[in-house]
Amino acid sequence: MYTDEDLDAAVTAGILDTRTAAAFRTFVVARQGGRLADEEHFRLLTGFNDIFVSIALTLVLAALAGLGMLVYPGVAGALVAGAAWGLAEYFTRRRRMALPSLLLLLAFTAALGAGLSFSLMPLLPVPQQPYGMLAGAMLATAGALAHWRRFRVPVTVAAGVGAAAAAVLALVLAVFPDAAPVLPWLVLPAGMVVFTLAMRWDASDRDRATRRSDVAFWLHLLAAGMIVHPVFGLLPNLSSPVAGAGLVLAVYAVLMAVALITDRRAILVSSLVYVLYAVVSAVTHSTVLAGSSIGWALVALPVGSVLLLFSAFWHSARRTLLRRMPQAIRDRVPVAG
Repeated sequence: MYTDEDLDAAVTAGILDTRTAAAFRTFVVARQGGRLADEEHFRLLTGFNDIFVSIALTLVLAALAGLGMLVYPGVAGALVAGAAWGLAEYFTRRRRMALPSLLLLLAFTAALGAGLSFSLMPLLPVPQQPYGMLAGAMLATAGALAHWRRFRVPVTVAAGVGAAAAAVLALVLAVFPDAAPVLPWLVLPAGMVVFTLAMRWDASDRDRATRRSDVAFWLHLLAAGMIVHPVFGLLPNLSSPVAGAGLVLAVYAVLMAVALITDRRAILVSSLVYVLYAVVSAVTHSTVLAGSSIGWALVALPVGSVLLLFSAFWHSARRTLLRRMPQAIRDRVPVAG
């Protein structure tokens, strides 16, 4: 079984040239019945050994965190971050294991940020505690940058951008302590910035044949959460559950169009929980099904069926929608297959 990593290594070694490797990828996907870009591939597992190693890594890192917490949060953070970096030298840099690399990157950045934050915050008065969060987020951002330069794990860019966004929000809270109620209004434009960055990575690899597409995938996943949560949180609380469900579905339709244009399904997955909650509330508050325990099933069945149909006709729907888009947009997204 060959992976993209194997093909990239063969190109680096001079066994294959770039054009031959790209042609091989396209040929394999064509045999499987779809275009490479439309399938939105990202590598999470190279084999079951990834799961086995990830379980072992989780046990080791959790044990180190527990032992470190007996001393001080900063000690726990240092132990986990140091172990995660050292283990990445083998499992990421040498073995190229996908899931363990993802786990080690997240453990490294989280340990840096949380270790410093939880060490500083108890030492600061309550109004200045956001400065502890700011310091932790800045350290996590710097750690992600160093990790990217060393290991080039695709999710690292999203982790660093997320830490940087957290640093900005912490700075706002530090300077304006009463700004907590308006944070959703700040998270939303931050999410749009992340989405723009994801589109820049996507536009540089419209065929989605290189690691840049993997970087864009994780950025889109981060942007989806940062956009969807504030959008649905900022929707007005209507007195009628039916009206609220209708408004949520209207927003979801807009998000669906964005997902089609960009050929990224992450935003639909991120917003699905809000749609289910709103429609289930509307159904269970109706006079017919008030207090019924089957409301969720009556909602999940049609919503799931619609999503399955949408997935089946994804390519034709993209072609239809992209024909109506300006050329400037079509030039920055994958060609409709």
